[in-house]
Amino acid sequence: MKFGLRYCNTGRYIDPAKAVELVQAGEDAGFESAWTVEHTVVPEGYQSAYPYSDDGKMAGGHDDVPLPDPLIWMAYVAAATNQIKLATGILILPQHNPVITAKQIATLDFMSAGRVLLGIGVGWMREEFEALGAPFDDRGARTDDYVAAMRSLWSQEKATHQGEYASFENVYCRPQPVNGSVPIIVGGHSRPAARRAGRLGNGYFPARGAPADLIALARKTAQEHGRDPAAIEITTSLPDDMDEIPALAAAGVSRILVPVTPMAGLATRISNPDDVKNWRDIIDKYAEV
Repeated sequence: MKFGLRYCNTGRYIDPAKAVELVQAGEDAGFESAWTVEHTVVPEGYQSAYPYSDDGKMAGGHDDVPLPDPLIWMAYVAAATNQIKLATGILILPQHNPVITAKQIATLDFMSAGRVLLGIGVGWMREEFEALGAPFDDRGARTDDYVAAMRSLWSQEKATHQGEYASFENVYCRPQPVNGSVPIIVGGHSRPAARRAGRLGNGYFPARGAPADLIALARKTAQEHGRDPAAIEITTSLPDDMDEIPALAAAGVSRILVPVTPMAGLATRISNPDDVKNWRDIIDKYAEV
């Protein structure tokens, strides 16, 4: 079992010094990864319902929560660390130009010696898409096309991709990722997200808990598309009772994320970098589960 720190670019950790302190402490304690979250803008008074709270609002209903760009935040702490992986959980992919995003991700992966995990999602806030001038209704199909386009840029000598939403021919995009690509982890607590993970993801992160039906759907979809269902790496939230971790491992979960701030209504399980250090024994206890 691997452990990650969750929502690291929120709360007190928007401060540069505290961000470095957190991720360095996580690296020293044996955490495998540090995960960020994204909203480029949050329009005041948005009406779209946040899917992970009873009132339909993020972070207790506050629209003005400071939230640094995840990739720039990750680049900053990458320079101060050596081993811990840096992940988006998630990047709202259909809001981004896929060629520019592929370049940014590959550069960060190259500069950090292959430490990037790209968690992606389709997004839920229509008002944010509108503020960015990005289409909302076709965001699922757009996401699929963007993933294929980015993988072409990462892996091909001269990349060509002819898709409905992204198209280029015989282009060089350098540097490329250290390992020839970047793992793509599909996030989302929904059946479409689970199916997308099965079709094209290297992993699946269902945002809340470890829903057996969605995990099974991701694996079933992988098998239907000629992929190895066991190769879909499952990432979940830390359970309320850590005695449940062996059962999660038996169900195929291989990474658990521990919240470091109350972002998105999650209970904070690590309050400061000193608390991070106390997790060494827990990580060691479950490392072989």
